[in-house]
Amino acid sequence: MLTVRYDTLRVAPGDRLMDMGSGGGRHAFEAMRYGARVVAVDADAGEVKAATGMMQAIVAEEAWTGGTGGSSVADALALPFLSDSFDRIIAAEVLEHIPDDRGAILELVRVLRPGGTMAVTVPRWLPELVTWAISDEYHMTPGGHVRIYRRSALIERLECAGLEVYSRHHAHALHTPYWWLKAAVGVGNDDHRLVRAYHRMLVWDITHHTPLTRVPEALLNPVLGKSSVLYLRKPA
Repeated sequence: MLTVRYDTLRVAPGDRLMDMGSGGGRHAFEAMRYGARVVAVDADAGEVKAATGMMQAIVAEEAWTGGTGGSSVADALALPFLSDSFDRIIAAEVLEHIPDDRGAILELVRVLRPGGTMAVTVPRWLPELVTWAISDEYHMTPGGHVRIYRRSALIERLECAGLEVYSRHHAHALHTPYWWLKAAVGVGNDDHRLVRAYHRMLVWDITHHTPLTRVPEALLNPVLGKSSVLYLRKPA
């Protein structure tokens, strides 16, 4: 499931791209397919190990013509890279987990080269607020979400760090009711029959990309989109 639009981020072959808070590497893998030289960064060593293995498998494909991939276990507040190291940065669904989000933003700006672009995604304010209201478990688990962003407040923090917003959109409207359902029946209750049925539908949507789900989601994204996505430029 991809949240970022790579054409809007302006990813091109040969670009140096960091996927910060990469998790299992979903955005990193797609960036490699665009021909970028990717570094997947996460504080979770297990996630980084899994992403590294997948990157190696992708590059080993006989017909592979895309980019390269590497990884690093690192703290978002102290990235182990020189200033101006990256042409593109993706920070998808990560800032809401970091208590010192302003410090993390400054680090992202530091390692992005002048003229480079960044995609930042966070849970959208209203869907997230409803989920918090339904379930304390959703956001009070270790490593969970520590804040709910209004888009205007997030933009202000990013602009204060020296970035300029040039595009924005919402994504994943079909996922909003899924998380409301999980919050209602228990976040960890994946065996609930309604949760299993909804999850099967989401997996089918991701793997088949049919108009039966793509068109309704596109229409609902402005209202129910679970993620708020910003594209920013570091002035030259």
